[in-house]
Amino acid sequence: MRATLFKGPRRVELGERPDPVIKEPTDAIVRVVMGCVCGSDLWYYRGINPHKEGSIGHEFIGIVEKIGDDVKDTKVGDLVIAPFDYSDGTCANCKAGYTFECPHGGAFGNGDTDGGQGEYVRAPYADVNLVKVPKGEYTEDQLASFLALSDVMCTGFHAASSAGVKKGDVVAVVGDGAVGLSGIIAAKLKGASRIIALSRNPARQKLAKEFGATDIVPERGEEAVAAVMKLTDGVGVNAALECVGTKEALETAANVTRAGGMVGAVGVPTYGTIEYAKMFFWRNIGIKGGVAPARTYIPELLKAVLNGRINPGRVFDLRTDLDNVAEAYAAMDERRAIKSLLKVSEINR
Repeated sequence: MRATLFKGPRRVELGERPDPVIKEPTDAIVRVVMGCVCGSDLWYYRGINPHKEGSIGHEFIGIVEKIGDDVKDTKVGDLVIAPFDYSDGTCANCKAGYTFECPHGGAFGNGDTDGGQGEYVRAPYADVNLVKVPKGEYTEDQLASFLALSDVMCTGFHAASSAGVKKGDVVAVVGDGAVGLSGIIAAKLKGASRIIALSRNPARQKLAKEFGATDIVPERGEEAVAAVMKLTDGVGVNAALECVGTKEALETAANVTRAGGMVGAVGVPTYGTIEYAKMFFWRNIGIKGGVAPARTYIPELLKAVLNGRINPGRVFDLRTDLDNVAEAYAAMDERRAIKSLLKVSEINR
C-alpha cells in the first residue's frame, strides 16, 4: 500500500508499506478515507523531537474492511473515527478516562505501526477504539469535522477540560494553530463568557472570532500579558489554555491567569525544566494537562458535530492528497496553512 514515510528532519515522502493484516482477533483493518498532518508531526519534521524512520501520521477516519474473529460491535462497512492512540479499554487508566496511559496501548504511525497518512491501518482493540459514525450521507465538510475529532478537537477540548473551564469564565487561549482554535471552540462549548485569543495572524484571528473569541491580542511575551491584564482590569483570566508547547507560551499562560485559576497545558513540550515555584506555586495557580484521551471525548464531541453545534473541520485550510504530502507538511511548517487534510479514498468505491 502507499503510505507517508518519515525519513528524517525535513524529509517526508510517499512510499510503500506492506498491506496490514489481522494479527489479533480483536483487530480491524480500516481503509483510510481522510488523514491529516498534526502540529506535533512538525516537531519531528523540524528535527526538534525524535521520531523513528518509517510510518507517520496518527489521525484518520475510514471504512472498516476486515475484522478479527473477536470483533463484535464493529462491522465491515462502518465509517469510523479512530483516536490517535489505541487502548485496551479494561485497565485502571482506561476506566478512569486516561486512555493514552494504557499499558497495553500505543500510537498509530510511530514508525512501525500503520499511520493515518497511508491507505490502510491495522486498528488494535477495534471494538474499544473505533467510534462508529451513524449511517448517513455526509458532506466533505462534515467528514473533515469527523477527522478533527481524531485528535485536534479532542486536544483543544482537553485543554479546556484540564483548565476547568465552566459557564461564565473568562478564558485566554495561547496559540492560534489548530489546537488553539479548537480550544476556542471547546471554551465556547463549555460556556465561557469571554474568550481572549492570542494571535498575530489575520486569517487565524478571523477564524478565532468565528469560533467564539471575543477579543484578539496580537502581542507576545510581556506585551501580551500586559494586554490581557488591561482587558481584565488587572485581574487576569479564570483559565488559560496553552496550546503551543514552548516555554514562552507556558509562561504567558501562567502570567495571564488570576490567583486560584488554572492553566490547561496541551502543547507538546519542546522545553526542559520550568520555574514551577515562580510560575505557579507562589501565585496559587494550578497546571494540568498532557496528552488528550481522545477516545474518552470523541462520543460527546461527535454529537456536537452531528447536531451542528461545532464545526471543527474548518481548521483544515489546505486540502490535498497523498501525492502532495510533502507540500502538506511544508505549508504547515511555513505557516501557509493552519492544518493540512489528506484525502486518501472515497467512502464508496
